[in-house]
Amino acid sequence: YICYSISYIYKKINMQHFLAILWNYGLNFKEIGVASMVLFAVIDIVGNIPLIIALKEKTGQIYPLRTASASLLILVGFLFVGESILGLIGVGINEFAVAGSFVLFFMALEMILGIEIFRDSGEGTTKVASVVPLAFPMIAGAGTMTSLISLRAEFELVNILIAILLNILVVWVVLRLTATFERVIGTTGIAILKKVFGIILLAIAIKLFSSNIRELF
Repeated sequence: YICYSISYIYKKINMQHFLAILWNYGLNFKEIGVASMVLFAVIDIVGNIPLIIALKEKTGQIYPLRTASASLLILVGFLFVGESILGLIGVGINEFAVAGSFVLFFMALEMILGIEIFRDSGEGTTKVASVVPLAFPMIAGAGTMTSLISLRAEFELVNILIAILLNILVVWVVLRLTATFERVIGTTGIAILKKVFGIILLAIAIKLFSSNIRELF
């Protein structure tokens, strides 16, 4: 019992120390919530369940861990080097955020109106399909990357990283339970969720545009 108590206290102290470090780096639960909602709406993993099922039927099997890992590497990598790449071509973060708001705007219209404005597609073998087109560009696609750069204009890095991790966890769970989700939610439920998150994404796009356009003039 004494050993267990010491171990528990040690872990608690370490956790408090870890949280203190995160607070020093700008940990903010409101920013984590907003960033998570943005990424969840853009990735739209629930709305993509029918596409995932079709891909699974076509290739025979989907590897959730492989897909989630590849998506995490792509998103975190782009989060850290994306701004540097923009600097090389002479584009500022505010300009990219405004451009990103247009991408999010049209993605929201796709979700709300059920129309196809632009869509990436790809083919591959069973293992490759877990990375292309599932991890990229379906999950970590142009819209998600645009959102990350746009979020960097307003939120602290640590909050965006946590939001990415939370969304990748959701992606992994959905991929593991795709068939179950489809059976429980149903086609109508998936369609309703798409509309709801489309409206949320549209509001976010407008806010992103209005908050960054002022910085350009």
